[in-house]
Amino acid sequence: MRKFMLSIVVASTAFAAVPATAQTWRLQPTVRREIQADINQLQRRIDRAQQRGTVSNREATGLRRQARSVQQMYNRYGRNGFSRSEVAQLESQVNRIRQELRLERRDWDNRRG
Repeated sequence: MRKFMLSIVVASTAFAAVPATAQTWRLQPTVRREIQADINQLQRRIDRAQQRGTVSNREATGLRRQARSVQQMYNRYGRNGFSRSEVAQLESQVNRIRQELRLERRDWDNRRG
């Protein structure tokens, strides 16, 4: 009987802890604005690189397509609120495109890849 009561106590403590861990993560409004600002800045950098001739039209088109995809992902995720993993994924994508832009500007071959 004692083992049975002990297992009930352990189970009830585990279930009592679930609501605390299941709470949704609330994204601060400043973080949301920063992510959108990063996406906008990325699009401006691509435009500026094309205007200066450091990337070709084809390279800029590919980078714009990727930036537009991140913007669409941001809009889709934003409808239901952002989770931590979604914020991390958006930041990762923005950083990846920034790196690709840096590499495209320095390769001097005017071709994608």
